[in-house]
Amino acid sequence: MYAEERQQAMAQLISQQGRVSVAELAEDLAVTTETVRRDLSALERMGLIRRVHGGAVPANALAVIESGISERDQANTDAKDAIAAAALSLLPPPGSMIVIDAGSTTSRFAALLPRDHRLTVVTHAVPVAARLAGLPQIDLFLLPGKVRATTHAAVGADTVAALSDIRADVAFIATNGLSVSHGLTTPDRDEAATKRAIAGAGRRTVVLADSTKIGVEASLRFAALNEVDVLVTDSGISDNDASALAAADVEVVIA
Repeated sequence: MYAEERQQAMAQLISQQGRVSVAELAEDLAVTTETVRRDLSALERMGLIRRVHGGAVPANALAVIESGISERDQANTDAKDAIAAAALSLLPPPGSMIVIDAGSTTSRFAALLPRDHRLTVVTHAVPVAARLAGLPQIDLFLLPGKVRATTHAAVGADTVAALSDIRADVAFIATNGLSVSHGLTTPDRDEAATKRAIAGAGRRTVVLADSTKIGVEASLRFAALNEVDVLVTDSGISDNDASALAAADVEVVIA
């Protein structure tokens, strides 16, 4: 098989399967992993695929991940509602401080905070703040920064600086992707810096992510798995992923 034919076959496999590892491509095409890596680099330069840790995804995969907040709010709604409800069991005692990250699931979680559970809530997410503003049991702090149109979240140097002074009991975080090999990821640099600061602001870090995010790797990592205490997800998570996360000392709560 000529290199051009092999590369075309690789591109077709990646397009059909969504994500393919280097080892799988080497086995399917009966070539070495070094050859696969060279071919993947060539395909990426042509804009046909995107390299990720250990393999490749279609070129448009990351663009799909970074969808707008209104679009994401309408996807996987039943799973997100269940995850938000399950995460309530992880609230710290009344009188504690929590940080809530921007995201469609974390926004649902904010809307479910019990009326008899007094909390100090810090957030950079405009939709979260809008849900909580004026509630008598919530002392609300909205972080400074430039609001991104895509996520309706304040990001940037001012946001990160404000988070550096905070030590919350629990940080509730959203993510665009979560993988055992690469941790938590997002496509935007400012968003990644802010999420990294949120993860560092909590004594415990709880990730709220539906199962479609598991195995996905966006371009920028903002937290490793050893920085995560709990993942709350839905029953769509595979047994292999659940076992791998548990082996990494991440508690997995199935909503």
